[in-house]
Amino acid sequence: MKRLFPDLLASSLLLVAATAAHAEPATFEVDEEHFSMSFEIMHIGYAPVIGMFRDIEGNFEYDEETGELNSGRLVFQADSVFTNHDKRDDHLREPDFLNAREHPEIVFSVNDFVKTGDNTGVVTGDLTMLGQTRPVDVDVTLNKAAEYPIGHEEYTLGISAEAIINRSEWGMTYAVENGLVGDEVRLRFGFEAIRQGGGWF
Repeated sequence: MKRLFPDLLASSLLLVAATAAHAEPATFEVDEEHFSMSFEIMHIGYAPVIGMFRDIEGNFEYDEETGELNSGRLVFQADSVFTNHDKRDDHLREPDFLNAREHPEIVFSVNDFVKTGDNTGVVTGDLTMLGQTRPVDVDVTLNKAAEYPIGHEEYTLGISAEAIINRSEWGMTYAVENGLVGDEVRLRFGFEAIRQGGGWF
């Protein structure tokens, strides 16, 4: 009986330590081999043109226990734009659109995250493009969180996300007024993110 209290105290301390360790946020690195980002914009009202950016990198800090997204950053290289049409892609890199020479990076920085369901939420952040920064809300779904079954075999999050922006808010007004190119741009993301530096499991 004399050791009961010390044993209980030690067990309690271990439990508190384990809980604290579990609650710590972890850094997740976007897997460049499993990142898809598409944009969709209407062309003269006939049909949407669908494109993507081929060169993307990013990371974020996320606490699965509390659901807090503490920070995050995605960087898109503007000159990696691709719509399966060389002439159009060259035009998109010019000052009429992305002006990739003067503004080589498009950056989304995370500000906040609000859970809307067990595996859904809204990320609010700042999108910097053409030298201007505007707030954007992104609807996010966590598809899966588990040890990866093949290859790197690290703990990985699988995420889908989408947002809608008006490109004119960033000063990209080419062909908006005459309706040749739509103002509204639909963005869709699908990616896997690998936890860095070990963790709780």
